Amino acid sequence: MAAPADDAALPQATVEPARRARLSPVWIVPLVAAVVALGIFAERVLSEGPAVTIVFQSAEGIEAGKTFVKYKDVNIGQVTAVRLTEDFGRVEVTARIAKSAAGLMVEDAKFWVVRPRISLSGVSGLSTLLSGDYIGFDAGASTKRQKTFTGLEVPPIIDGGPGRRFVLHAPDLGSLGIGSPVYFRRLPVGQVVAIDLAADGKSVAITVFVNAPYDRYVTAGTRFWNASGFDVSLTANGIDVRTQSLVALLEGGLAFETPAFAPAAVPAAANAPFRLFADRASALKPDDTIATRYVLYFAESLRGLSVGAPVTFFGVGVGEVVAIGLTLDERTLNARPRVEIVVYPQRMISALPAAQEKLADTMVGNRELRHAIMRRMVADRGLRAQLMTGSLITGQLYVALGYFPDAKPVRFDPGADPPELPVVPSPFPALEAKLSSIVAKLDRVPLDAIGAELKLALATLDQTLKDVGRMAVSVETQAVPALRSALDDAKGALAATERVMGSAENNLVGASAPGQIELRHALQELARAARALRVLADYLERHPESLLRGKTPEAAPK
Repeated sequence: MAAPADDAALPQATVEPARRARLSPVWIVPLVAAVVALGIFAERVLSEGPAVTIVFQSAEGIEAGKTFVKYKDVNIGQVTAVRLTEDFGRVEVTARIAKSAAGLMVEDAKFWVVRPRISLSGVSGLSTLLSGDYIGFDAGASTKRQKTFTGLEVPPIIDGGPGRRFVLHAPDLGSLGIGSPVYFRRLPVGQVVAIDLAADGKSVAITVFVNAPYDRYVTAGTRFWNASGFDVSLTANGIDVRTQSLVALLEGGLAFETPAFAPAAVPAAANAPFRLFADRASALKPDDTIATRYVLYFAESLRGLSVGAPVTFFGVGVGEVVAIGLTLDERTLNARPRVEIVVYPQRMISALPAAQEKLADTMVGNRELRHAIMRRMVADRGLRAQLMTGSLITGQLYVALGYFPDAKPVRFDPGADPPELPVVPSPFPALEAKLSSIVAKLDRVPLDAIGAELKLALATLDQTLKDVGRMAVSVETQAVPALRSALDDAKGALAATERVMGSAENNLVGASAPGQIELRHALQELARAARALRVLADYLERHPESLLRGKTPEAAPK
């Protein structure tokens, strides 16, 4: 066994320090790519706007990656996702908004789907037939940012061009809606842009937009009224039918006008409040700040009289009926019709000439003076109230005030509340009583007996006329030719006699001989007889019935 070698003879390992690792050029490309990707990501994150969620009832026409959000026809975003809500009742649409439009996403901003729509007020969204549906946007006035919105199912009316908004207050909406037209002298000058319920729930606020230059005709004294459909009213003045246009008839509409009595004023400010009247008549009625109430007790039916019926004084409207009812006497249980009227002094002033304006102004401002004048008119002039018919077609009644000097004197008590005005009966009940009396008398007439006697008399007259006709034929065929023959013979005899008398050879008789005179007289009588026969023949030809009834003075020849 060989001895182990010496350790020194063996080769010894040496330890070298580790070399520093070097970066390979191959890693440069991934590093540059990562830096570029980070830059692109950072740029995209910094350039992207907010993501908003819009809730709609349905997603009709909306597709992720295809549907855009537009504001004034400029793309400001795009739909990125469409999904159902948690309760599956609606649709959530997520849209990425451009950073440049991020400031528009405030709490009162509006979103809606723009698609082709046909309504009574026009056609909209026709451009989407080629480009497809998109989400419309309307900027709000708030400054508070928001990311969740509820989409509108009906596109709002966007104010177009110059003009102003006004707010109308009404007890109910009626047939109005968004887009309903606004008319001025039957010209479409605006539309309804917003409808909202008042905070107390007792009225409706209707916002209208009136285009320029028509908005300058809206002043503080302007009156707005509902011009929807037909405005048909049956009043004491007859039937009144009004309408604005076919669109207003079907969809509803508003109209406005400044009454002539309104004071001159500058155009109203934007968003100025106005009252919406029910119709044109009530809108243009003058403001009656002072009113005097009176009560009337009639003894006749009030059928045809309605609240709002006019009260006239010599045909001039000075008031209206405000209440109709009955009053009952507790002791006698006698019921009487009761009518309350209101008289407006301002309306009487407008009918007075300028020379009496001072007296009128004094009467309006002094209640005691008004009652004193009324007391004198009742006591001295016989002022009374009377029911009159305004239209025979509608049967509507009104109250007429007038003077009746022969009326029974009554006492006027101005201290009563309200004072009572005396009345006189209407002329129509008396006329109805007379007509009823005439009808009753006509009912007592024996029309059947008169008809039978008349029928018998007509039959007798018919038979008599037939007999007269037959006799006339007999006279014409027998008597008339004989009379004509006798007349011809008389004419011949007369001619022969004249020839004998005129013959120069026959001078046996002198011109003054008695025989010649008698012969002349005989010839004259014969001529008269011939004329009488001729007249008789002519008369019988015209009146053959005279053979039965004789000659009457009316039928005697002239």
